Amino acid sequence: MVSFAHGRDKHHGFFGLRSSKAACLSLIFRESSVFSPEASFRIGILSSGDFARFEVFLAMTLPEVNSLYSTDERCRELLVKLRWPMGVECLRCKSKKVYDLPTQKKFECGECGYQFSVLTQTIFNDTHLPLETWFMAVLLLVEARKGISANQIKRTLGISYKTAWYLCHRIRKAMASCDKPMLDGTVEIDETYVGGKFTGGYSGRAKNNKEIVFGIRQRGGDLRFFHAEDVKSGTLAKYIKENVSADVEVLMTDDFGAYPNAMKRAGQAATKHKTIKHSSKVYVDGDIHTNTVESAFSLLKRGIMGTWHKISAKHLAAYLEEMTFRFNRRKSPTLWIDTLRHMITADPLTFEKLTAEKDDFAV
Repeated sequence: MVSFAHGRDKHHGFFGLRSSKAACLSLIFRESSVFSPEASFRIGILSSGDFARFEVFLAMTLPEVNSLYSTDERCRELLVKLRWPMGVECLRCKSKKVYDLPTQKKFECGECGYQFSVLTQTIFNDTHLPLETWFMAVLLLVEARKGISANQIKRTLGISYKTAWYLCHRIRKAMASCDKPMLDGTVEIDETYVGGKFTGGYSGRAKNNKEIVFGIRQRGGDLRFFHAEDVKSGTLAKYIKENVSADVEVLMTDDFGAYPNAMKRAGQAATKHKTIKHSSKVYVDGDIHTNTVESAFSLLKRGIMGTWHKISAKHLAAYLEEMTFRFNRRKSPTLWIDTLRHMITADPLTFEKLTAEKDDFAV
């Protein structure tokens, strides 16, 4: 294990964090480790022929982000390390022979001549917003347990509502690109309804003018939310099959009639399926309940009613991705850095694509 600090300004060599932050930066190497010239941009980083893994254990605050990343140069340094921990490589031909063009804030490939920046082909692509503002916006969004509205981002950062709305959706796009491992152990499954107005005259799973959110949560593990078209067994089976491991120990649901067939169609054994009879007003039977996933539904609804207020059905899935991304990492001190890492590796989201289809209704 190797640890190091940048002596000149007492910043940690990889993330530019001050030593007073008491961050723990560890690198695990296989084979030999050397300083790679093409990977050293003002702050040296260690690399190896095989891999380098960086682990930073710290939680950032808004004053710290504002202080540490108060210039475009410092922001770009961090993004370069996150995007290319083993050294910058050409986006076109993958060559490592890359030259820095600091006055243009670009790199040029020595093999094919392609010019690119650290922002090229990322969520930041073609942004006119200062990176310092982006960094603060990311922290505000990820640290808000029930979300933060575009209007609040607008007021806090002094930008237009349109810019704030687009910025938030780009961050959500990056969050949606994260890996989602299969859930196992004890898994709870349920669905809820959001938005619209209760007009009376229906009960049970009738959709009326509301939107369906299907939830799957592993006890002691991750959460998944999906904007579902309906609650038919085939639809439920699709989500179960795509997100629940075949080796799952127990699947818990309420006594809605579609679940037994959904389990069968998803390839899950009937013996693994445990049911709690909500229709009989029974909500807990020993360790059989769906309270774990329902608590996550409560947090979602607090976000919709108390923070966002109005979400178009078209964009509901994006808000669900944000909520689950933040929820699954709620105890992680690296949440801010992890979000930036996804933003620098996710594909761009243009405003034209985001607004391509007309919203038919809102929730």
